[in-house]
Amino acid sequence: MNRDVEDRVPVLIVGGSLVGLSASLFLGRLGVEHMLVEKHPGTSRHPRGRGNNVRTMELFRVAGAEPMIREAASVLADNHGILQAGSLTGDDQEWLFKEIDPGGGLAKFSPTGWCLCSQNDLEPVLVRCARKHGGDLRFSTELLSFDQDGEGVTAVVRNRESGEDRTVRADYLIAADGPRSPVRERLGIGQTGPGDLFHNVSLTFRAPGLAEVVGDRRFIACYLTNPEADGALLPVDNQEEWVFHAPWHPDQGETLEDFTDERVVDHIRRATGVLDLDVQITGKAPWHAAERVAERYSDGRVFLAGDSAHEMSPTGAFGSNTGIQDAHNLAWKLAAVLGGWAGPGLLETYETERQPVAQATSARASARSAEHSHPGYAPEPGVGGGRQSGVLTVALGYRYTRGAVVGTDPELPPVPERMQLTGDPGTRAPHMWLRQFGAQESTLDLYERFPVLLTGSEGTAWHSAGLGVAERLNVPLHCYRVGTGPDDDLTPEDGADWAGVHGTAEGGAVLVRPDGFVAWRAEGPVPDPERTLQEVLESVLRLNRA
Repeated sequence: MNRDVEDRVPVLIVGGSLVGLSASLFLGRLGVEHMLVEKHPGTSRHPRGRGNNVRTMELFRVAGAEPMIREAASVLADNHGILQAGSLTGDDQEWLFKEIDPGGGLAKFSPTGWCLCSQNDLEPVLVRCARKHGGDLRFSTELLSFDQDGEGVTAVVRNRESGEDRTVRADYLIAADGPRSPVRERLGIGQTGPGDLFHNVSLTFRAPGLAEVVGDRRFIACYLTNPEADGALLPVDNQEEWVFHAPWHPDQGETLEDFTDERVVDHIRRATGVLDLDVQITGKAPWHAAERVAERYSDGRVFLAGDSAHEMSPTGAFGSNTGIQDAHNLAWKLAAVLGGWAGPGLLETYETERQPVAQATSARASARSAEHSHPGYAPEPGVGGGRQSGVLTVALGYRYTRGAVVGTDPELPPVPERMQLTGDPGTRAPHMWLRQFGAQESTLDLYERFPVLLTGSEGTAWHSAGLGVAERLNVPLHCYRVGTGPDDDLTPEDGADWAGVHGTAEGGAVLVRPDGFVAWRAEGPVPDPERTLQEVLESVLRLNRA
């Protein structure tokens, strides 16, 4: 083995599942050279982690991956809602919810929507997109060790096929290496939260006759509640391929070996109510639902993302989405620091912003499992009780009350009781349709690589201030005037009031971060806009004022 071969990259990503691959895509889009190592030989083969919420799809839209993802997800495009039933053949049938977006109300909040794409279909798309943008993805490669100093991280990785070891030197390391994260363990970072909630064995199977029984009930999942054979049924192709989550009770001495083909076939038949169903088991994979959040999201130049930072109950599909959004938050900050237009202190805001969101979201996921009586889950008294924010509010309406933002109320909860996307600092910037050079685009399409300053036709002073401050601070701030005048850069469609949508007056301004979150807002003109804007940018980007 040769331990003298060395690679040098700005960012090393450990873990090549949804979060690691998303981090690769986002960094690649921002022009950040990086390497990703994944110990498995390829992407996931098991259909899981299928719910991609609207915020995640917004990120994939801006990154150019949405069309390919929707194509990969086309077989389940007409599946909506969660059904709860004693069996598929009885009269005990209840839709916990039938439509993800009843009435199409989501369109006023976002240019895109939810997408049901299983992990085994989504990951190959992310691989192609990440490599297109320069991602160095190395499968069958595991992290053996790492050490860090004040200038970077030195890691040793091994190719599991050749046995060759390589030394990799990186400025930063992203650990997207799962719930039992070796990197987190190596750093000695603890976790908070209730811990394990319940355990399931995920069974993939073929059953050609099941489609006829299911009929036109195009569900995302069906919770089957027969007390002698409960579980969750999920379609893979709505025809022959299915997944069944069977409760597993290791605390009662039950082992994986107890889940024989004979036993699980009988369980599926009794759960569905089709006692002569032709079932062929094609795979088994244990999984554990838990509620845990890391006590710290970083240690020096090493950052945790995804399941290494937080675990959540699967109900509501919050876990993978929160992880992908971790990666997006971290990517633009790394790009800004590596690009020299932000100070290293900006990276400290990753934990400040994302940890409270994970804590609130994981609690909501557990409560939703209790509300839906998820098979195998016996919650403690009080879990799921009281008023809860809706799924859309949790997925899209969360906010950063501290971090790379100015003008927020730090006492507000990270997830509000109701959706309020009205341009408040710390929230995802409002969506509205615009015209630029004759083409239609959403305001959200403006946010990816650089911070953006929006002003109206009467905000000339803010616009000029933005141009001047950008040049003086060497910050790639993009300044747009929104209106119908000849000097305006963006034209609202259908006469929409951009200032009203963003919660400011026509003479105000809104500063939006590359991740689409409002960093600061001026509700009107001020005596010295250039000085004000410079102070805001220095605060948001943690620039050295000296």
